[in-house]
Amino acid sequence: MANHQINPNNWIDLYSDYLFNYTISRVNDRAMAQDLVSETFLAGLKSMSNFKGEASERTWLISILKRKIIDYYRKINSNKGKAEVRMSYNSDAEAEGDWLEERVADPFDKTAEDKLENSELGDAIYDCLSKLPAKQADVFKMKTILGYDTETICNELEITASNLWVIIHRARTALADCMEKNWF
Repeated sequence: MANHQINPNNWIDLYSDYLFNYTISRVNDRAMAQDLVSETFLAGLKSMSNFKGEASERTWLISILKRKIIDYYRKINSNKGKAEVRMSYNSDAEAEGDWLEERVADPFDKTAEDKLENSELGDAIYDCLSKLPAKQADVFKMKTILGYDTETICNELEITASNLWVIIHRARTALADCMEKNWF
């Protein structure tokens, strides 16, 4: 595998916009998104010696950012930080098929019309999401946007699996109604 070099002097120019957009879609709070990206860069600087070059700089920074987002949700939803979140980050190339950026189209290969439509749709979704009760919004984000598994969410929020699915159903129904009124 190619040995990638790490260069923190270029991180802000190369990755800050991408990391911010990635984060804002998960936490829906501009100030918090900026803080999480800053924390990601600081954590990256502190752990530069751990960079093995097995992934690109961007992928490595995103893995740090994902942990920061998990910590953020753990902090706001747990009982004094006692909840446990289990995620596996494998170094085995065959097992690394779950990265979001590998499952979506290249964000740099968009037309202006695509960007505008996606931006408007995203704004409409987050506007509708902001109208949900906080717990419904958090559960929906964790399950649908962040892709957390049921067990992780239940442990984080101290709810049962059946309660989680009731909350998800109510959130989806409310979002569908809101989107039908505000987007279509």
